Amino acid sequence: KQGEHCVLTNSKDCITTVLGSCIAVCIHDPIAHVGGMNHFMLPESQTGSWGTVTATMRYGNFAMETLINDILKTGCPRERLEVKLFGGGNVTPGNVKVGDMNGQFALNYLKYEGLTPCAFDLGGKHPRRIHYFPNTGKVDRQLLRRTDDAAFLKEENEYRSRLPNEMGSGEIELF
Repeated sequence: KQGEHCVLTNSKDCITTVLGSCIAVCIHDPIAHVGGMNHFMLPESQTGSWGTVTATMRYGNFAMETLINDILKTGCPRERLEVKLFGGGNVTPGNVKVGDMNGQFALNYLKYEGLTPCAFDLGGKHPRRIHYFPNTGKVDRQLLRRTDDAAFLKEENEYRSRLPNEMGSGEIELF
């Protein structure tokens, strides 16, 4: 889900998410068969606050650091990590292209960390469904057709409408 991450070791489980403007980063060690994925909503935050509540994993700078560190804690060396990026679609109307900002942030963050993505599918106007197999590093990416967009956007808007109630008071500006 948005603002979450998962790391699995030697598991045949599949991690699945749906992305609009959000980004999912999939990291895999092919020797140790360890992999993980995060799902972040916005590029970065200095404080990690979302309104008055800490919501760090919704921000790329916290989500990226957490995912990388959790994978490294399993004993995987940084030089073996394979990274794949997905999402960053500009699926909502408006002048602010949150998807583009998220995608550029993720690429810049990886470059700063000395990690080069071996694959990525960023931008465009379509949401995506991602099926990630951390044991093998395989990713199945499906672009959601425009007929599916209404259901996807409804789900995303319902999630956003619950945020103020789940987190208490505070100002939130969603794009």
